[in-house]
Amino acid sequence: MGYKTILTVATNPEKVQAAIADAARLCTAHDAHLDVLSLGIDRTQVGYSYVGTGAVMIEAAMERAETDARDIEKAVKAALDQQGPELRYGTDTAVAQIGSLTEIVAQRARFADLIVQPRPYGKDQGAEAEAVVEAAMFEGQSPVLVLPEGGLGDRVSPRRVVIAWNQGREAMRAVRLALPFLIDADVVNIAVIDPPTHGPERSDPGGLLCQMLVRHGVKAEVSVLAKTLPRTSDVLARHVEDQAADLLVMGAYGHSRFREAILGGTTRNMLEQAKVPVLMAH
Repeated sequence: MGYKTILTVATNPEKVQAAIADAARLCTAHDAHLDVLSLGIDRTQVGYSYVGTGAVMIEAAMERAETDARDIEKAVKAALDQQGPELRYGTDTAVAQIGSLTEIVAQRARFADLIVQPRPYGKDQGAEAEAVVEAAMFEGQSPVLVLPEGGLGDRVSPRRVVIAWNQGREAMRAVRLALPFLIDADVVNIAVIDPPTHGPERSDPGGLLCQMLVRHGVKAEVSVLAKTLPRTSDVLARHVEDQAADLLVMGAYGHSRFREAILGGTTRNMLEQAKVPVLMAH
């Protein structure tokens, strides 16, 4: 079992090199094909304007987006040229408005086994970075591996993994889609934070998941944690550090009134502070 098609969506030429290098390493480890989408973004949203100026603004914005797409494409090709000859890859280039990139990203994400993206927060990251992650997960229904500032680090295959387990369907889907990583890991720690006293797993929190993973050959264990910090994400981040983990697996939760979904508070908080790669699914 492994990931055979890995996708990365490039929207910032400054982030291309690191993302493609890590995605290529994963492809080599899993004997996978790498797909790269260079996406130029029209970030303007035309609202009120004088008669006739709207079309001019749209045309100018799309020209800028096409220029950005060509710059990103150039950076992608340069990054791919630095990879080994054994890497199999394909590239595509497109332009989209910030409000409508969901469809183009989701369509490509649906046919990939894993999406690899840099963390969508921090210096030089625009709103489109978060929108790409959201589109891949919520509409593309694909797992997304979000890389921290340091990328994958020394290990392509994580040796110690923490699963954020809350018995929810999102967490269960993330676990199933992370199985190629979990099976290869030395130890997988199932973290359960403040399990409900009247829930279906009240007598053995995380026990059924642990049993399922062991039957897959995963070396799994369970940690039941008290919520000793104000935010669940803080407890989880500290546990990941205590476990010396090099991968966190968690369900992605979201909410939205105007679009398909946006990342919920706990999910966003975890991504903002994570020092290790985070594999998420919805």
